[in-house]
Amino acid sequence: MLTAAFADPVLSAQATFRAILNAMARPGSLQPLSVALSPPPPLSKGAAAVALTLCDQDTPVWLDAELRASVSVCEWLGFHCGCPLVDDLAKAVFAFAARPAKVPAFETFSIGTADYPDRSTTIVLQVDTLWAEKGFVLSGPGIRDRSTLSAAPLPSDICDRLARNRSLFPQGIDLILATQDAIAALPRSLHVLEED
Repeated sequence: MLTAAFADPVLSAQATFRAILNAMARPGSLQPLSVALSPPPPLSKGAAAVALTLCDQDTPVWLDAELRASVSVCEWLGFHCGCPLVDDLAKAVFAFAARPAKVPAFETFSIGTADYPDRSTTIVLQVDTLWAEKGFVLSGPGIRDRSTLSAAPLPSDICDRLARNRSLFPQGIDLILATQDAIAALPRSLHVLEED
């Protein structure tokens, strides 16, 4: 049976959109999500809220193997978002991964072009935990001095991936990390200094 989407589509989408904007404007900051939502597993509430807010019939979506294997997830996204699912990573406007450790190299997704760097993929990684103590030391636009962020699980080479992604700026992908009730963003403009 197809589960419901936002109980209050307008207010919930607005609240989620504000959280996403705040996360992108303040990289590494934790933005709570307090929307009532019951997506089919293994799609998390946070990732589902992002999909409902940003994905529609004009946004091709790539799903990792675990999410793509779930008929319920594919039907839920198709019904509530209308987004076409694609196998070609480079054609995806959004990508969702339930297993962040197995997500393909970031540069295999669309990194935009020199003329249109905004035509890149935003990757949403489902993580179990997000906290703002210890972890990666971040700097860049939107961060006063430095900030820290920890998330798990992530690819074992995440620091190298983020450094390579930053070297492509203004091209490159943007990352959203999503738990059941919060999100954080790691945009392409971010510098990862070290791990505390």
